[in-house]
Amino acid sequence: MPRPSRFIIDLAHLEHNLTQLSRLAGPRKTMAVVKANAYGHGALGCAKALENQINAFAVALTEEAIALREAGITKPILVLQGPHSSDDLTEIARYGLWPALSNRQQIHWLQHQTPNLEHVWLKVDTGMHRLGFDPQEVGEINAVLTAMGIQRITLMSHLADAEDSDSTLNHRQKQRWQNLLERNTGASDGYPNASFSNSAGTVGQLSFEESWVRLGYSLYGGSLVAPPPTLDLRPVMTFSSRIMATRWIEAGETVGYGGRWVAKRRSRIATIPVGYGDGYPRSAADGTPIGTPYGTILLAGKVSMDMITADVTDKPDIEFGTEVTLWGDSPRIDEVATHCDTIGYELCTRITDRTPRLFNR
Repeated sequence: MPRPSRFIIDLAHLEHNLTQLSRLAGPRKTMAVVKANAYGHGALGCAKALENQINAFAVALTEEAIALREAGITKPILVLQGPHSSDDLTEIARYGLWPALSNRQQIHWLQHQTPNLEHVWLKVDTGMHRLGFDPQEVGEINAVLTAMGIQRITLMSHLADAEDSDSTLNHRQKQRWQNLLERNTGASDGYPNASFSNSAGTVGQLSFEESWVRLGYSLYGGSLVAPPPTLDLRPVMTFSSRIMATRWIEAGETVGYGGRWVAKRRSRIATIPVGYGDGYPRSAADGTPIGTPYGTILLAGKVSMDMITADVTDKPDIEFGTEVTLWGDSPRIDEVATHCDTIGYELCTRITDRTPRLFNR
């Protein structure tokens, strides 16, 4: 029998989350972000489930988009990093992708190649200071692209602090965005031909003039923003396994590498066959919650490559074969992440292929 550890991907939850988020999006078009293998959930499986319900997809890299195209995905796909070379731009045009342009080198390749592009996005730096044109450059770049015969141009930017709706940075970016739109956009269905809201901006209901929302982490049931009471996001990924062994140790004995966890009493320790080789974070602290049918148990000792250990002293019904949930409904991935000094985004994108993904609907 194979090891009982697995990732269950619930496509019905994925579709449910899209329905919930689309309600928040209102008249804005929805873009499903499936970069980094759909945040670890499996890009092709998730894209097939969503294709008939969204307006477009987004990925980070051209090769991610090509893999979807060659697997039969026909909806528009935005390449968020745009071309990394002239050859990359050729492939973007060949596969009918939408490039996001953010620097003059990309414009240079475009001018010297003049590929047939249906739709170009311009990334504008309103305060993230990672990628994008200065807002003052946008009028010039727009004119260059229009002169090349490109008819569809969408402006985009990215929130640097969407988790804090009242932050000074948010207010500054919003003002720059509004100034940018006043100078550079026309209307599309009553909204500027532009996109600013990511998952956090959509869930947090930050108000922007735009025609698109880019839905990423929230599609998969996670959120760094407290959702409105009416929003029901369900975890798409459940990381589960089963207890493979239990043992009693005496007070003062230690568990795991380096002896970090020390028994304060006679304790019963359970071993679970998952570790950082599967994507369970080595940074997980003692006390990280693990779900069972009998209530929550707590991580005890450092995470190994292939195994973790938990204190089950007060759970006498737990035995060999008891199912455990590393993250899913309980605990949620964002809760686990707080015990690892990181965010749920990192946990789900760093899972490995050693543990199978099983798609359910």
